Amino acid sequence: MSRALKVIFLLIAKAVVRILLGLHIQHRERLPRSGPAILVANHNSHLDTFVIMSLFPLSMAHRLRPVANEQYFLKQNRWLAWFSRHVLDIIPVTCQPTASPHPANCGYRTFLKSCATALAQNQILILYPEGSRGKPEHLGEFNSGIAHLAKQHPNVPIVPIFLQGLGKALPKGASLLVPFLCWAYVGKPLYWSGQKQTFLEQLTAQVQALSVEQKCLA
Repeated sequence: MSRALKVIFLLIAKAVVRILLGLHIQHRERLPRSGPAILVANHNSHLDTFVIMSLFPLSMAHRLRPVANEQYFLKQNRWLAWFSRHVLDIIPVTCQPTASPHPANCGYRTFLKSCATALAQNQILILYPEGSRGKPEHLGEFNSGIAHLAKQHPNVPIVPIFLQGLGKALPKGASLLVPFLCWAYVGKPLYWSGQKQTFLEQLTAQVQALSVEQKCLA
């Protein structure tokens, strides 16, 4: 049942993205065609996950697993919790968005275990290293959680994505979607480099390079 619901949701997401947002995609061929993989993107809007999921064919819907804050998506109200569990099929993370997660934290260990299980099942994680939605078209500092995850799975590709325009189409705090042209730029896969700070710098640089490419082509 959950798989069918996810396919239906992806169909709706594709229609919204195509009709209302006129999404432009650059380097679609860089998207993973199978799992395991981790997609890493900047985060400006609740539309971000919808757009990223819409980039994939319906046959891969069941493999897409967004990482989302447990407090917001599972404890706000029962309808959002049901949607998050049964349609989006999120992997909840309990750490605070602005905190640097530490492996010694019990909740974070559970999160890493959930991610490991998903990757072992050839699923594709969708993760926002900034932790929470920031200012439209502004790239915030990446938390270290993605580095811990990459270290545990050095052979899993980390695919950077830069999203532009979604923070204007549905900015943080807004409830009404405004039709606005949007872009998704897909970067080349990155792997664990062996050192946390170096890895974070490389990942940030790749996303920033995609944002520069967007400005050049806009």
